[in-house]
Amino acid sequence: MAESFDAVVVGAGPAGSCAALTLARAGRSVCLLERGPFPGSKNLFGGVVYGRVLDSVLPAWTEEAPIERWVTRRVTMALTGTQSVALDFRSTAWGERPYNGATVLRPVFDAWLAGEAERAGAALVTATTVTGLLREGSRVVGVRTDRPDGELLAPVVIACDGVNAFLAKEAGLAGKPQPSHYTLGVKEVLGLGEEEIERRFSLAEGEGADFEVVGGTGGVAGGGFVYTNKESVSVGLVLSLPGLAASGERPEDLLASFKAHPSIAPLVAGGDLLEYGAHLIPEAGIEMMPKLAGDGILVAGDAAGLCLAAGIWLEGVNFAMASGMAAGEAAAEAIGRGDTTAGGLAGYERRLEENFVLADHRRLRRAPHLVLSDRVQSRYPTLLCNLVEEMFTVRNPSPKEGALRIARREARRAGLRLRDLARDGFDTWRTFG
Repeated sequence: MAESFDAVVVGAGPAGSCAALTLARAGRSVCLLERGPFPGSKNLFGGVVYGRVLDSVLPAWTEEAPIERWVTRRVTMALTGTQSVALDFRSTAWGERPYNGATVLRPVFDAWLAGEAERAGAALVTATTVTGLLREGSRVVGVRTDRPDGELLAPVVIACDGVNAFLAKEAGLAGKPQPSHYTLGVKEVLGLGEEEIERRFSLAEGEGADFEVVGGTGGVAGGGFVYTNKESVSVGLVLSLPGLAASGERPEDLLASFKAHPSIAPLVAGGDLLEYGAHLIPEAGIEMMPKLAGDGILVAGDAAGLCLAAGIWLEGVNFAMASGMAAGEAAAEAIGRGDTTAGGLAGYERRLEENFVLADHRRLRRAPHLVLSDRVQSRYPTLLCNLVEEMFTVRNPSPKEGALRIARREARRAGLRLRDLARDGFDTWRTFG
């Protein structure tokens, strides 16, 4: 006979583990399924977690979670082929409670978070792939796995199965995927000594740096990043799928060029390659979000498109954790009432509306199109770099030019017209204002 639980959670990433933790804390029996040999073994991301959402469920997480470094330095950089201009912000407050962001290694962090769900009473089952949903009519009543006699019954299934969202598609909650809704993240982890990292990035012991980069992607829309771990550096690119396909370039070659840029090379040179990986990223926000609830099923994390790639804000794990908690709360409430229809599970979306998850996605719904536009990707970095270079180039005996005159000339050279500047300024204000 199939084993029964109050809820089955598919995927032991941050969303799934938080959903299972919340359900177990509410006294519900819950099975947390993970297809990898351990939580985090199949996951890949840039490297920064914003963990404030854990305060209410794991108050001691700042002491107990496997943090690599607390981010105290945030650099936003624009690159051309030979130039760079950067806004370099530091805050000692970010290295003290309440912390802002931290670099983590997902195999370690995810295993810790799933362990917290286990300690709360969830049953963690690894090396198990969910192959489909079990139904009674239109209602989801469990899952089918690749184990012999591997059917699990539950009145609620919480799908946290990642960016491909197989279960949401099978349930009819997600439409046909559009390539423009995704980017490809490629990353290397390079081993460097702890002291060497602190020297190169001008950090004190335990402090971390987060570099976010526009440009340097070989003409493919996207961006780059460099994050410091305790004894390694994560460096990578996020690349538009249509742009990558049209370019004919291989992502590893684009990453090699990025690492060789004169503003990036001194940070990563000589590092020992410890890891290389690539992973799809949901990029379109609200535009690609599926229905979040159906009869007997909820969708959370990357499977729900909950990732904010908005240039200034690049976040995902915090949305995954918050959506997992909200899904767990809504499922526990619905199970208690004996109504796990889509209507009975509507408390999930209501919770996401009340917290930051949907509020941030709605506010920044235009950001992906703006950030991946040609002007933001190539023309503005060229304008900024050339403008700064011209302003600080001494051309004696010629007199210095006025900044406005330089800006007009460099805007023309970058192919930017006044109406482009006005329209992009208005779009930026609507998006981020």
